[in-house]
Amino acid sequence: MEEGKKRFAVLLCAEDSEYVKKVHGGYLKVFMALLAEEGETWDVFRAAKGELPAGDAVDLYDGFVITGSCSDAHGDDSWIQSLIALIRRLDALRKKVLGVCFGHQVLSRALGGKTGRARKGWDIGVTCIHPSSSDRLLIPPHLPVIEFHRDEVLELPPLAEVLARSEKTGVEMFKYGDHIMGIQGHPEYTNDILLHLVDRLLRCDLIQMSHAEAAKASLSAREPDREAWERLCKGFLKGTLLL
Repeated sequence: MEEGKKRFAVLLCAEDSEYVKKVHGGYLKVFMALLAEEGETWDVFRAAKGELPAGDAVDLYDGFVITGSCSDAHGDDSWIQSLIALIRRLDALRKKVLGVCFGHQVLSRALGGKTGRARKGWDIGVTCIHPSSSDRLLIPPHLPVIEFHRDEVLELPPLAEVLARSEKTGVEMFKYGDHIMGIQGHPEYTNDILLHLVDRLLRCDLIQMSHAEAAKASLSAREPDREAWERLCKGFLKGTLLL
């Protein structure tokens, strides 16, 4: 690795859909559009296929991003168990790790928390989250984000701290030390990705028409604050922001 050149890894926990590949170039590029800056190197590991950085390869990276998934973070698939083992190693090395949706949940599980089906059911669409305390000045008081989940963090790991909540979800963001952060929503999603996923799940009878209509109405009501999310996520991952 070139001296001074930062390198990051996306641990991809879902398959790229044909739509996302065609329109956005795959989920790696979706995350890079939010997080990457000139001069950085970004690699992808297809975690859901058992592909993870092994041995000394983790030392090459300044930070890791764990993505969403169609799988449950409380499941016991072999790749999830391998991912949990890697997370514990990254924690021991105090590597920067950002988890999104499934990534947020599996971080909590790996560090001693509990995840499961959300108490209030599916949350799909643009949701406003709020900082857990008034001194969270770096998190706007009303921060819209795209949500797409039916699981949640039910119990945080010991020593973890809630950063933000919403009407439906008690743990929208958390931090563990100054090196691990989880976000339940999808700051990387664009409106068209949300609509694509809504239609896909509707066709598969995984959600009801009422979910789809509510999600589409939420997009009309408010826009996700992409600038604020970019500032928060980049700042955390690259060590320029302390939450």
